[in-house]
Amino acid sequence: MTDWFETQSGLLDKMWTVLTQGVADAKHPARRPTFATVGGDGWPEARTLVLRSADRADAALTLHTDVNSGKMASLRSTPRAALHIWDATLDLQIRLQAEVTIETGASTRALWDQIPDHARQSYGVVPAPGTRLAQALDYVKKPGPHCFAVLHCALCTIDLVHLGAQHRRAGYSRARHWQGQWLSP
Repeated sequence: MTDWFETQSGLLDKMWTVLTQGVADAKHPARRPTFATVGGDGWPEARTLVLRSADRADAALTLHTDVNSGKMASLRSTPRAALHIWDATLDLQIRLQAEVTIETGASTRALWDQIPDHARQSYGVVPAPGTRLAQALDYVKKPGPHCFAVLHCALCTIDLVHLGAQHRRAGYSRARHWQGQWLSP
């Protein structure tokens, strides 16, 4: 019997299983990937977001954010992101590169209406996220659908590393129709 990490298809299948589990389980390590963009000053910017959907057929992920966050300006300037997930129980590192499309306004209203009140508190803070404050709590939460954005991430590349007894690494790309290629770990 072959373990999942011994084949390129097994690694890719496991990644999609991990992403699907991250969407469904708030305690799963894939639930909160690190999401990195390039800021207007050319520096990388990384933060944690919540994975909201993973669609293998379209090789796409979605995440939500506040329209006033700094990442929005970064994505409008350079609509690309990198995502990173570490699953310690599987010894699996997932690195993804994606082209990002931003959706706001009326087309996101149905999603907004499904978000529980406690989670809505993440979308809408005054002053805007990242603004300097005199005191730590000198802000007010004013959630509303006008502050809500959906980030649609169309995957371009996938880099998977299994750090078991023998390290294995494989790369995949949309351009190669997700056919794997072994890489040196």
